[in-house]
Amino acid sequence: MWERVRVEIPIRPTEKEEVILKLIETIMTPGEVRIEGEGLGKRALAISPCLSSLNKFFILLRRERILDSARKYLLKGKQGDTLTFMLHKQALAGGRVSFVSNESESPLGPIVVTISHPALDAVIDWLAPITREGRPIKEISIPEPDCQSD
Repeated sequence: MWERVRVEIPIRPTEKEEVILKLIETIMTPGEVRIEGEGLGKRALAISPCLSSLNKFFILLRRERILDSARKYLLKGKQGDTLTFMLHKQALAGGRVSFVSNESESPLGPIVVTISHPALDAVIDWLAPITREGRPIKEISIPEPDCQSD
């Protein structure tokens, strides 16, 4: 499966796989999910060929009212056609979205989200638009192409 969206979450020996898999479902609707590795290298990997798989994350950013902060982190994570950002695992387990700048800010390991798209600025504008007084100036629709085929 082509990876338009990729979410990786480390699974520590003290954590239950089911809990980690629910974290994935909190921010995306994956096309495929698998567990890889063992011990301290164990991780959950979710992929999707569609940006629309991030609709849950889109909604969470608005519910949490953190569009300005999210936009800052998203812009910082842009490199070529790839956007990478990290989320605090324990915060998300508590129903909150919290971005982290480095792995040490999430003691049980961060959730790493990678988005590949030829128009990343449009992706960022869709997920976290420019705001005025905390409200989006203009909401845009999901960038085309939404899905990538094999």
